[in-house]
Amino acid sequence: MKKITLFSDRSALGNPNPGGYGAILHFGGREKKLSGAFEHTTNNRMEL
Repeated sequence: MKKITLFSDRSALGNPNPGGYGAILHFGGREKKLSGAFEHTTNNRMEL
């Protein structure tokens, strides 16, 4: 069985306000970083 490891976090400064997310994926000795930000968002949107 192949193993994938995922680390993620998100945040928003109030609802609605600026927010962002980040994630790191590990698979087969490789790493992929993902991130993004929005000026007008909610903490629920960043969680999804």
